[in-house]
Amino acid sequence: MAESLEHLVVDGNEVLEIKLVRSADDIEDDETTFGPEMCHQVFGENENIFGYTDLQIKLYYSAASLQTYLGISYTDKIDPKKTGGLKADDIEEALKKVLAPGYVTNLDVFVSMLEKDKSFTPHGKLIHTFSTIPCDSSESRTFEVYYSEVTTPGFLSFHERIQTFLLWYVDAASFINVDDDQWTFFTVFEKYRNSVGEYRYSVAAYATVFRYYAYPNNVRPRVSQVLTLPPFRKMGICANLLQAIYSHFIVQPEVVDITVEDPSESFQRIRDFVDVKNCESLPAFQPMKLLQGFSPEMINQARSKFKINKKQARRVYEILRLKNTNTSDKAAYLTYRLDVKNRLNAPFQKKKLELKKLQKVLKPEEFIASVNASGAAETHARLAAHYRALEDEYRAVLHRIEIQ
Repeated sequence: MAESLEHLVVDGNEVLEIKLVRSADDIEDDETTFGPEMCHQVFGENENIFGYTDLQIKLYYSAASLQTYLGISYTDKIDPKKTGGLKADDIEEALKKVLAPGYVTNLDVFVSMLEKDKSFTPHGKLIHTFSTIPCDSSESRTFEVYYSEVTTPGFLSFHERIQTFLLWYVDAASFINVDDDQWTFFTVFEKYRNSVGEYRYSVAAYATVFRYYAYPNNVRPRVSQVLTLPPFRKMGICANLLQAIYSHFIVQPEVVDITVEDPSESFQRIRDFVDVKNCESLPAFQPMKLLQGFSPEMINQARSKFKINKKQARRVYEILRLKNTNTSDKAAYLTYRLDVKNRLNAPFQKKKLELKKLQKVLKPEEFIASVNASGAAETHARLAAHYRALEDEYRAVLHRIEIQ
């Protein structure tokens, strides 16, 4: 029975198509379609959907207001009476749990809802405008960044719709509790002219930032969720969004510094790029100062000027020092590598000191068990591998700076 039903199991990532629809013409245009990067947060860990033949799931959003259409089509569906009670997965029920209320399942109704986008204006306050030229085009495109809070009129309904994208592109994503008024939001829209020359908007990216309390009367904003939608990637949008977030908080005297919650590798690279660009003009980060090692002066200037915390200031220092190190000079390059490796090795040196203290009070067999459990026997090979990976990350940041 199991083998005969294999053709009824499909990968959810392959049958789901997503669109940002600017006009009715986009619905039939395959070039406007993009797919998810994951679907386990909706369809289960194995990301499979069972029980259909020729299954297609269409999730369309109007480009500006994100009015939503869900279409589910197939040529055949499993009959429980013929398969010992086996039922097809309830696709709409799974999606209903995550989609914002008000989605429609009639395509004609969705097309009529596109009219709302003609009068759409972004929620919140315009805080930044920038232009970019995509690598596959010669035409400049204009984007605007808007700041909103939970009290911004109409924004929370919009946020219910935009946050659904997280499920397809951010692993372990979760919807935030918007009842807490410490949440702030930054949304990027492309501002473009349609076929008759009228201005329209299309969602491109967004970020959420939580304002954590910092003793005694301060705030420590933490960037929580950041997402650039697939049609707008590799255009420098995320870097501009992050800079807009910085600019918003830097001028607020109660802000101690800005942190990031569990940044992905790609976002950390963007963060490094923005922070290095900002800090390389500061006196403490000039070449002669960099060669003298990481200093309190660097920490203070990075925090006071750009609200960069100590840990991130150290990364900025290491990237800029690499930029200013002649790697053809064996002695200079060795000095740089040892400086970084000493920092990487610091947690393991701390473990060694703790183990020495334990050795005095534990029995030999207990001490050996503690050594094995702690993983303190970090080899030089593993440390070297860690360093090489880090230098590769740093070089990627420097390469991007060079080609800007």
